[in-house]
Amino acid sequence: MSEHILFLTGKLAEKSLRRVLESMQPTDFTYEVRQLGVSVAALMTTKLIGKRLGDTGQANRIIIPGRCRGDIEALSDSLKTTVERGPTELKDLPAYLGQSVKKTDLRAYSVQIFAEIVDAPNMPVGEIVRRAQTYQQDGANVIDVGCLPGVSFPHLAESVQALKAEGFKVSIDSLEPRDLIAGANAGADYLLSLSEKSLWVAEEVDAIPIVIGSPPNNARSLYRSMRTLLKHGKLFIADSILDPIHFGFTESIVRYRNLRKLFPNAEIIMGTGNLTELTHADSAGTSALLAGIMSELDIQHLLVTEVSDHCRHAVREADLARRIMHAAKIDNVPPKGYDSGLMGLHECEPFPYTAEEIEELAAQVKDPNYRIQLSSKGIHTYNRNGMQTTTDPYEVYPHLDIENDSGHAFYLGVEHARAQIAWQLGKRYEQDEELNWGVATRKEAEDLSRYKAAGSTMHTRKARKARRKDRGKN
Repeated sequence: MSEHILFLTGKLAEKSLRRVLESMQPTDFTYEVRQLGVSVAALMTTKLIGKRLGDTGQANRIIIPGRCRGDIEALSDSLKTTVERGPTELKDLPAYLGQSVKKTDLRAYSVQIFAEIVDAPNMPVGEIVRRAQTYQQDGANVIDVGCLPGVSFPHLAESVQALKAEGFKVSIDSLEPRDLIAGANAGADYLLSLSEKSLWVAEEVDAIPIVIGSPPNNARSLYRSMRTLLKHGKLFIADSILDPIHFGFTESIVRYRNLRKLFPNAEIIMGTGNLTELTHADSAGTSALLAGIMSELDIQHLLVTEVSDHCRHAVREADLARRIMHAAKIDNVPPKGYDSGLMGLHECEPFPYTAEEIEELAAQVKDPNYRIQLSSKGIHTYNRNGMQTTTDPYEVYPHLDIENDSGHAFYLGVEHARAQIAWQLGKRYEQDEELNWGVATRKEAEDLSRYKAAGSTMHTRKARKARRKDRGKN
């Protein structure tokens, strides 16, 4: 028996809702559309629905507009039927209902992230712990305590002990054997990095060594160290070293491929800083590409740094990238359509409505409240007095009736600025909502399953009143 869904809407959106549902031609559910007598669906509240709905018919589920305010759990209890908020845009309804959407759980991943605190010797212990907590929140599994050449680190052991006391896995990053031994004796779990010359350290401590060649990009030297450790039954992780562009980058990718072919069961780590830090390009895309290479080569560990300002979110970018690649690998498909968190500048479908559809909707509006929507042709601002289409907010200003309302003017200025940015970049714009920058902003990264932007906050009484006045777009 198929599910029967009851969709609730307002006068202006009813036609569009029916059109979307008809285009879906659903086979796994039947549906009914009810218009509850309000012009703008977004102005519905759960209390209003409770008063006006009456019976729910044969509905197994009720879907209300995404901007509908109120307690849906209380409404569900009173109606004795499951109530859900749908998407804020009707064009997103098919995806919301499961059409062409991958359902993979992005909580799963197969790569362990080492987040390096590169300037640890210059930081007090408390600050090291706080930095570690931030990295952990962003997705790090291991805190890598970096040592600086020629810089003393008298509180190395104390730092490791403090991190371990907080429950962190810890690695020590140094080419000096004395630092590695001190860190291991304090409780470090991993040592970066041992070479043929310092391989003896692995026999002195219990920490798992991460081995490199001598010099670092010498593959034959790395292989010799790996075979020595294998012979003695010692656990280790191999690092073939990722070089910067124009300094051996392509060849270093080949080295990783050869390493995996020669040692199909080896634990391998890739440090991405030489590419992300030394390339002035948005690091989210770079992180995604490297995560894809790691997924193909079954590289299980990733060392991430956040030194340059343009890499200040590299850990959380790597975190989402590893999850997407893991899901795509399981599904045996390209890593597309799982999550938009790494697409900070653009979106796959930035303009859900055409200019013609917006014009048709605008013709039905009978109130003075301004709506703002985007199409590929520009920014559309409309109310009952007509619609203005422009790509420059200054051009629409003379047509707005806001001369005696400073709060309303501020609100519309903010919204048009967001709309212009969204139109220029090709991003999704929703009136009354901040633009979604993916994991580039912390609030976008708080919920791995959605990375959805929170609503905007207005700071003046008049502006808040104006915002309530113009909330929603049907």
